[in-house]
Amino acid sequence: MPTLSVVDAAPNPRGRVGVVGLGYIGLPTAACLAGAGFEVIGIDVDPRVIEAVNAGRAHIVEPGLDELLSAVVDGGRLRAVLAPEPADIWLIAVPTPVGHDQFRTPDLSYVDAAADALAPVLKRGDLVVLESTSPVGTTRRMIERLSAARPDLRFPQDGRPEAEVDVDAAYSPERVIPGRTLEELAINDRVVGGATPRAARRAAALYRHMTSGELLQTDDRTAEFVKLAENAFRDVNIAFANELSMVCDQVGLNVWEVIRLANHHPRVSVLTPGPGVGGHCIAVDPWFIVAQAPEAARLIRTAREVNDGKPDFVLAKIGAVLEADPQAVVACLGLAFKPNVDDFRESPSLDIARALTARYPGRVICAEPYADALRDPGELVLKPLPEALETANAVLALVAHDEFRALPRPRVPVVDACGLWK
Repeated sequence: MPTLSVVDAAPNPRGRVGVVGLGYIGLPTAACLAGAGFEVIGIDVDPRVIEAVNAGRAHIVEPGLDELLSAVVDGGRLRAVLAPEPADIWLIAVPTPVGHDQFRTPDLSYVDAAADALAPVLKRGDLVVLESTSPVGTTRRMIERLSAARPDLRFPQDGRPEAEVDVDAAYSPERVIPGRTLEELAINDRVVGGATPRAARRAAALYRHMTSGELLQTDDRTAEFVKLAENAFRDVNIAFANELSMVCDQVGLNVWEVIRLANHHPRVSVLTPGPGVGGHCIAVDPWFIVAQAPEAARLIRTAREVNDGKPDFVLAKIGAVLEADPQAVVACLGLAFKPNVDDFRESPSLDIARALTARYPGRVICAEPYADALRDPGELVLKPLPEALETANAVLALVAHDEFRALPRPRVPVVDACGLWK
């Protein structure tokens, strides 16, 4: 069921949907549900986001989102507000970052704040679905918080028959990739975990309006761990590729050629190395597992440490170039966490550029096609690509944006951390 334009779904779907958090997941989800015919209220704490959405403009770069958003806002099916208003179904899509302690302890303050904000407007018969990637038990934590705030309502709890529950609760994480969010919301299978079987069925019925994928019903705790397992699997495989790149460098081999040849084996598919791992999912979620089972999650922790350590390797490589020529200026190509998105969350490329700028002031220039979305450039020197390349006499390739792919390999020292010139 496509959602790149307003679709003709079931006429007048029942219920008003409130979406708490209008970021990279919440906003496309709200727009898709509005496109499917629901009346949707979007809630965000950022006035700039509210203003943009109500003007029919996306504050993030996502193919097709501007057109869909304009259509559903103009059609009166989506509006954005700063505080929750009464609705029938609630989706919570807020950040769940990690701290900087030994086990990168999850920060659930945004989930707590979302629960506190919507508690006053809840009523009997509502459904609350947490979408934020979360440690196991977060949905139950949310239920306990809502229950404490609203003792007049009965929430799911052990031993309480679902027939006696006033407000249902479920967990259903997204499985999309930035740059293809609308497409994947419409076709990907989805895990739907209910605190009760009825909650899972109700949540699945909602998502059926926006996806043709299979809706896999389970309990909330299992659904929470499934999401973490998926991203940990990807992180481990990326760590293998990143470690290969460092080993190949040490023994004097071209890692891109090694991987290309190895992937001709019928049961081998090595991923592409990079400067590290970024984004809000893969760079964060495996730590949730480590925090909850530090002794058992040895491989998962090691993979995280390999990927978190890759930026230091890249810094050493480009640092050697700059130390060899004290007058050299380096152009850093790309700051986003992956190609062709305006998302800088947990970006190793951004961290590398900032570290270089601090270490070699006046000798670092950055080119990033989505620089307008970088809210805090700090001391970074941002220039258009042609000017950056003309000024620099060394190049550090960090992100393989399409804009960079047509570039011939520069005739200056190059550190290629993303395979731009394999």
